[in-house]
Amino acid sequence: MKRRTFIAGLGGAAARPLVARAQQPAMPVVGLLQSGAPASWDFTAFRRGLKDMGYLEGQNLAIDVRWANNNPDRLPELAADLVHRQVRVIVALPGNAAVRAAKAATNTIPIVFGFGSDPVQQGLVASLNRPGGNVTGMTSLSTRLLSKQLGILHELLPQASHFGFLTDQTAAVHELMVKDAQTAASAIGGTIEVLTSSTSGEIDTAFARLANEKRVHGLLVSNDPLFLFARVQLAILAARFSVPAVYPFREQAEAGGLLNYGPDLADRDRQVGRYVGRILRGDKPSDLPVLQQTKFEFVINLKTAKALGLTIPETLLATADEVIQ
Repeated sequence: MKRRTFIAGLGGAAARPLVARAQQPAMPVVGLLQSGAPASWDFTAFRRGLKDMGYLEGQNLAIDVRWANNNPDRLPELAADLVHRQVRVIVALPGNAAVRAAKAATNTIPIVFGFGSDPVQQGLVASLNRPGGNVTGMTSLSTRLLSKQLGILHELLPQASHFGFLTDQTAAVHELMVKDAQTAASAIGGTIEVLTSSTSGEIDTAFARLANEKRVHGLLVSNDPLFLFARVQLAILAARFSVPAVYPFREQAEAGGLLNYGPDLADRDRQVGRYVGRILRGDKPSDLPVLQQTKFEFVINLKTAKALGLTIPETLLATADEVIQ
């Protein structure tokens, strides 16, 4: 409200603008519940989605981030803190551990998620079309992409038959993903060696086992948040032990991973931001259908391929969305 609205005379000019400011509604706060560390995630696309709906951080919206720093045990405490602050919306990115912690902390504050597993199967929503309750968001259903990813790896390594699958055993979809990986390997006449890690240190141990015991021909990396956050570590270890690996996210190929096929995270985060904006405008999460991602990316890191002594088939190069030289 402008100053001149309140000036009725010199006597009231000094005090009334202060009263007006005090009466202005508080800026809505969106709480972000993050499994990773501050350096591991870029919220540019999420903010772009908010902007699409007319919300700009610092102008008509505040964002409060809570980082678990790759320690999922902290998520319930951080979710409870956001609830205590009475944020308007909680955003759980990425992974279902964050959304589970948020859902356990509140059944009234809207929660918007973005992850790869099936939220119906995980008991987070009643259905994709009508989620009900206070939870909605976007899923890539990327547990179903393992067959495609293994197919790409097999096209690159046609003589390969024994593959590794790196997964976080603490993830809610761990057993489902292991089953999908085994099915995918069986379809091409191969076998899967399951390697588990839930911490950065365990990733080192898993790669040492790959080199010293398991002798796999190639490696599938699951879409667990841990491996996205540890993408540089994974790229270094894969190069050190000469293990060709396929990843689910572009960011992993950009960090030095051999190649990726999976959902476009920037597209997902932008859609999540738009949903948050719609909820701030008054839409109910129970009425917002869970979006299914339709935009996927195939990126090949040619520099890494050369370092591993691999020649990428022309058929793969022709279908790649991007080739990193």
